[in-house]
Amino acid sequence: MRLTPREIEDRLEEAAYTLRNLPEKDRPRGYGNSWPPVVHDARHAYGYTPERPMRVIPSAAAISRMEECFDWLLMLNPEDARIIWLRAEGARWRQVCIRAGVVRSTAWRRWVAALLTISKKLEKLDKSKSKGKGAKPLTATARNQPRESAADTEDNPLDPSNFGRDTFPGFDA
Repeated sequence: MRLTPREIEDRLEEAAYTLRNLPEKDRPRGYGNSWPPVVHDARHAYGYTPERPMRVIPSAAAISRMEECFDWLLMLNPEDARIIWLRAEGARWRQVCIRAGVVRSTAWRRWVAALLTISKKLEKLDKSKSKGKGAKPLTATARNQPRESAADTEDNPLDPSNFGRDTFPGFDA
């Protein structure tokens, strides 16, 4: 699975959104009670107050994708990872430049290079995983014995007379 830098950017933005919407369990809750709020005005009693957006708790799949993005950030040096994460959170370039201590063109160049680095490293990891699945380990008996050529064997597989029904099971000529 090859991810383009644009797809990586989208996944990082989704990870920042997911992290922002996670419930904070370690934060102090403050004062609270179980009683409903007291209504002092009749117009507030019937829902004429401004709407508050509904809080959406991220799914387990979104949290898994977020954790995967955190692993991607570990592939980069810390300065580039900071630039990448600030942009994923939606920070403007001016704020990114101030926090990273670089000019805008340098910040943009490092951002693009970091996205490409993540893409290349993911592709390299994917290739190494697929290469490991198909490789067969050599056994000691196969390594120690010399290979026989097709001409030296009695049953030469290249000989047309050996192409019978027993060579190809299920083949009816």
